[in-house]
Order: sequence, then structure tokens, then C-alpha cells
Amino acid sequence: MSSNAPTSAVPTAATAATAAATGATAAAKTPVTVLGLGAMGRALAAAFLRAGHPTTVWNRSPGRADELVAQGATEAATAAEAVRASPLVVLIVLDHKAVTAVTEAIADDLPGRTLVNLTADTPDRARETAAWAADRGIDYLDGSVMVPVDVIGTPHALLFHAGPRELFDRYAGTLGALGGRIEYVGAEYGLAAAYDLALLDYFYASMSGLVHAFALAEAEGADPLAIGPFFDSITAIMPPIAAEMASEVASGEYPGGGANLGMMAATVEHLVEVSEHRRLDTGVLHAIKSVADRTLAAGRAKEGWTATVDVVRPADRS
Repeated sequence: MSSNAPTSAVPTAATAATAAATGATAAAKTPVTVLGLGAMGRALAAAFLRAGHPTTVWNRSPGRADELVAQGATEAATAAEAVRASPLVVLIVLDHKAVTAVTEAIADDLPGRTLVNLTADTPDRARETAAWAADRGIDYLDGSVMVPVDVIGTPHALLFHAGPRELFDRYAGTLGALGGRIEYVGAEYGLAAAYDLALLDYFYASMSGLVHAFALAEAEGADPLAIGPFFDSITAIMPPIAAEMASEVASGEYPGGGANLGMMAATVEHLVEVSEHRRLDTGVLHAIKSVADRTLAAGRAKEGWTATVDVVRPADRS
């Protein structure tokens, strides 16, 4: 109870009006069911609760709902019972195998409701689940969560959604409880997973680069703690570089400017040389060098690094 609550048992006109308004607001909130209470599922359910949505939760193994129940959630005994509680059902489980197991169990209860699958997987599996839903007359949105659990519900949380625009628009306000960047990326069901994997491709390559960078610095006698703060100079220039490269990939024009592929490939040679000398793993560097070398062999040294996309793409790309 708030320390500012009135001590009298008789509510004032102001407090009665506030209570009525709060009740009306709560009544207007769309009920939501969350299936799957791993760390992310619990974070999603908690965000819905904080936003005032009546929230029903269910997990295949018991014991994960206690904290949410204490916050006001209703724990269902079965997945089917959980689905029947809400017009909007959010599914987030380990993988596609788990998605299949859960959805098959609730297939008869989903028609008339909207299923939003936020389980991370591949675009093809997203399309497969969408086809399964369409065959059964189930409204379906596929999605992906792009932030860790502690960012869910904040203005910085980014989630992608794909599927019918009308469905997204219907529930955009409710899904907005999950974060400040709830993005619709298109009607094609594989797009949310494609966005997810594209960003993670960049993320994991960057993380691997950082690990290798610290190992290289350490091997040459530099303190990783001392060099760490200077990586912000690289991080800061990446957003405009990403926008420029996206434009180049879309247009098929790769101007070299002041730093062409020939110049940058020479730096990769230096990285390989130092890493081999210090007996560091060079698997990632050799993969980078291979792509650059094949592009150079095609006579494209004066173009920008983005030109390597033509080597990364399949040769028979239509």
C-alpha cells in the first residue's frame, strides 16, 4: 500500500473518482495470455502486467509463475485453459519443436483468437507455422525479440512483427507494452525472422571481432582494459556506415571513395600476419580475407568494401 494512501476508511470524492478511472482503464485493457515462462516469457508477462493488461500465464513445467502471480497474473492449469482466457495469445518457447508441441495441443482453442509467436527461429519455420495456422483458420503474427530481458518494457526495447497488417494494427497498442519500438516489417511471414537473423549476424560477427581484438592486443602487450574504452570511436561510426552500405547493396553501386577494397584488404593482411605470428586463431580472419581476395581477383580493388556482397551472394542469384 502506498504511504500516501488516505487513512480514512471512507473514500473522498477525489479518491473515488480516481478509483473509477483506474477501473475503467483496466477494464479497457486487452487481456493477454503468455505461453512459455522462460526468462523472456516472464519478462513479457511482467511488462503486460505493468501496463495494466489482465494477464494469464502458462508453462509446461511448474514453478515459474509464482512471481508473476504475486504481481497479479493468473496461472492456468493447462495451455488450453490459458488460451481461452484471452483474445491475444503470445507464445515464446525454446524452439520450433516446442512451438509445434504447444500449438498442436491448443489448436482447437485458437480459432477466433490471435496467436503471436515470438519464438526465435528461421524464416522458413516462421512460414511453416503460419501455414499451419492458416490451415486451421487461426489468426497469426510472427515476431522476434531483439533485446535482452532487462530491456523489455522500456522505450529501448525493439521487437519485429510480420503478418497481416490488420492484425498488427488491431493489437499494436497492446504489444506496445513490451517496448518503445514495436515494428511492423511486412505481410510476408518470414520477414520478422529475417530481420532478427540479419541483426544477429552483425551482432555475433562483431562480438567475435571484439574477442579477437582483445586477444591480439593482449598478445602484443597491450592491456585489454586500457584499450577497451577506445572502441567507442569505431562503434560511433557504424550507424552511418550501415545506412550507406544498405543503400549501396540496394543500388548495386559500390564507390570506393577514400578507403577502397584494395586498401582495406591490405589491413586484413596485416591482421592475419600478426595473428599467425602470435599463434592466435585466424579462422574468422581467413574467412574475411577469402571474401576480399575473391572480390579483388574480379578486378574490383577500386570499389568499396560493400562490393564483397557479390561474392557472399550465391552465384546463380536471380
